[in-house]
Amino acid sequence: MHLHFAPTESTFSYFEATRAYLERHGKPVAFYSDRASVFYVHKRDETAGKGVTQFGRAMYELNIDTFCANSSPAKGRVERAHLTLQDRLVKELRLRDISTIAAANAFACVFMAAYNARFAKPPRSAYDAHRPLRDDENLDAVLTWRVQRKVSDALTLLNDRVLWLLDDTAANRRLIGRYIDVWEYPDGRLEIRADGSVLHAVPYDKLADIDQGAIIENKRLGHALQVARALQAQRDNRRISGSPSRTNRGAAVRTHKPLPGTKKSRAFTRADLDQAIVQVAQQSKTPSTPGQRSARTR
Repeated sequence: MHLHFAPTESTFSYFEATRAYLERHGKPVAFYSDRASVFYVHKRDETAGKGVTQFGRAMYELNIDTFCANSSPAKGRVERAHLTLQDRLVKELRLRDISTIAAANAFACVFMAAYNARFAKPPRSAYDAHRPLRDDENLDAVLTWRVQRKVSDALTLLNDRVLWLLDDTAANRRLIGRYIDVWEYPDGRLEIRADGSVLHAVPYDKLADIDQGAIIENKRLGHALQVARALQAQRDNRRISGSPSRTNRGAAVRTHKPLPGTKKSRAFTRADLDQAIVQVAQQSKTPSTPGQRSARTR
């Protein structure tokens, strides 16, 4: 048994738990799981025909098979253990006044030792099928989120509404039209890779905002920039994927619906633009407070 507490049930939280298990016990022959989306692809057409999840891809690279239970009786042993963990373990945490993830993970080893001492059954065979990690198996590289993006003729690729600009070199020009890998690490770092090498790229955020300093510096464009800023205040700036590692870093779970009072960029209409123009015009006509001199009279 291996217990691990995490903020959310995500691919990266399972990566974190799996890494702790592998470093302690070695590689098992196979993992047996339910049909959760972390382990099983429910919509095959959304994975370009690969039919494998990020977790399944990582286990394949480590030469670990994965099996999903097809019925409730097939995973009855796991479900019975869940009943114990959702009842007995919760009470143990309450009695010890444990209310943080770090403290719960520290207590997990103590609970597992006591639980196994009381309820563990000796196996029919004492043979340990776990295998040690090889020197060339880098868990930092294997336990990552990977997607493929196509390099355009302008040496750019788009990932999560961020346009990445590749260096204009002869080697990079040979990548035009090819799909290359974008790796995301648990801490949020991104790497763009091709043929086993990390490529240098400069990000251009398509959701960049106009700040007040830009409005002041561009006096002639001040009105237009203020209108653009008013529209940006109503824009839903969330990423498409929300960064798979964000929940592992403590961020809130991303909802599919737009945030209240916001719209997608493509949902803005001419009426929204006209409303922003009127709003900026009304703000510019707002009289100053008594005792203040306007910029024109100074």
